[in-house]
Amino acid sequence: RIVDLETEKAVLHLRLAQGGGASSGLCSACGQRARPPRGGPRWALLQLRPGIQTLKQDIKALHAPFLEVLRNCWDHLQAALSEVAAGVQRAQLAHQALLTWRCEAGRLERRLRDADARYLLERRRRRELHNRLVELRGNIRVHCRIRPLLPFDEESDDPASGNSSEPAEVVQAVDEETVLVKCDRPAHPLINKTYRFERVYGPAESQQVVFEDVRPLLTSLLDGLISENPSRSLKVDVSIVEIYNNDIFDLLAKDGRTAASGPKREVLTSEEPKQEVRPLTRAPVHSAAEFMALAAGSLRLRAKLATSVHASSSRSHLIITATLTTATEHSSSGACHPWGAEQQSRTPPPEGRRRSASGGRNSLGAPGAQRPMEQVHAKLQLVDLAGSECVGASGVTGPALRETSLINRSLVALADVLAALAERRGHVPYRNSKLTHFLQNVLGGDAKLLVILCVSPCLKHVAETLRCLGFGVRASQVQRSPARGGRPALRKPR
Repeated sequence: RIVDLETEKAVLHLRLAQGGGASSGLCSACGQRARPPRGGPRWALLQLRPGIQTLKQDIKALHAPFLEVLRNCWDHLQAALSEVAAGVQRAQLAHQALLTWRCEAGRLERRLRDADARYLLERRRRRELHNRLVELRGNIRVHCRIRPLLPFDEESDDPASGNSSEPAEVVQAVDEETVLVKCDRPAHPLINKTYRFERVYGPAESQQVVFEDVRPLLTSLLDGLISENPSRSLKVDVSIVEIYNNDIFDLLAKDGRTAASGPKREVLTSEEPKQEVRPLTRAPVHSAAEFMALAAGSLRLRAKLATSVHASSSRSHLIITATLTTATEHSSSGACHPWGAEQQSRTPPPEGRRRSASGGRNSLGAPGAQRPMEQVHAKLQLVDLAGSECVGASGVTGPALRETSLINRSLVALADVLAALAERRGHVPYRNSKLTHFLQNVLGGDAKLLVILCVSPCLKHVAETLRCLGFGVRASQVQRSPARGGRPALRKPR
């Protein structure tokens, strides 16, 4: 039985092998029969099928990263849109705020214009009130300053005694308006004299205290001259002269070798009346340092001499004049600047100010014609008077004696002018001295004058102190009317 089965198995294997070969042949025949011919469309499609399968696999592989990138781009786009929306909202708010601030700026601009108009009005009122205050206090004011003791004051007040002792102080400032002089002189009874002035400075008071009282005069001088208007040009010229032996010498024209070596100048009187010294050297200055340099250089050229009283005694009167000139441009319609003719009719101008129109104006209708310019001048004069000397005390002789005599004569002439103004005389003797002739506009005009008396506190100088204080009393009795060209009035001494 087993042998039969194995025989049958072998027969079946043989048949299976024969059937498999026939099947392979049939499949090959079918494949050859179904394969398209080369070069046809189906052939090309069959050639592309593997690449297509590869691309499909690549697309499947890239699909997930692409979705991730797309998702990230979408998130960024949403964030950008949110930022744009916020920016648009902020821009709208900023635009609304800009409109609000523009309205506020317009309102503030209108308020600023109103404030500027009120400021100009108040500034004009302040100038008027300041000038009235200065006039009420007197266009001529007299202050007295008592100097402190100096090293040479420690010498004996009585040279004949030969004893050295502490100097006796006989001049004292009782208060800010009163000077007390103890007249304890040999062969004279003891008399205490008091003098009242507008301001009295004691030995301990500083230069700053003195300047604070001088400041109102400078304010009155500069009112209307210094402006923020760029069309106004301001320049300052300085001239320095000394009156030596009753002659006027130009210190800025000196060669610096000897005293009074510069050319002499004369006072010229015009028809107006107005005093000018021509030709006079005028140096332009642009700063306080330049002004101080000119003053220091001229002081070195001033005539000086050593005497028994002073090692460097000034032998001349020194006058420093600072002339301020400003030009204001007018419109072609002839409108004046804010402090023009209307103010001139109400309040007097500050010290030495003169107004005049520039010459050679073109016609208003001519094309390209220059606008008329108004010249405004103001003068500030600093006058250092030489002190009066006692010939016996100074011990001068020869030419120095003549210098002392002319100094005393010029001071007497100045006192005579003040007395004539105080008594309202018809004739004021300005021409008795070059000093008074030079200062005629200051003394007799509407200029504001401040006299500072500098006195020694020592007993040995009491005679000179009394003469100086008496001079100040005569000056304080003069009160000039505020109107230009007005006659001076008598003011009772305080």
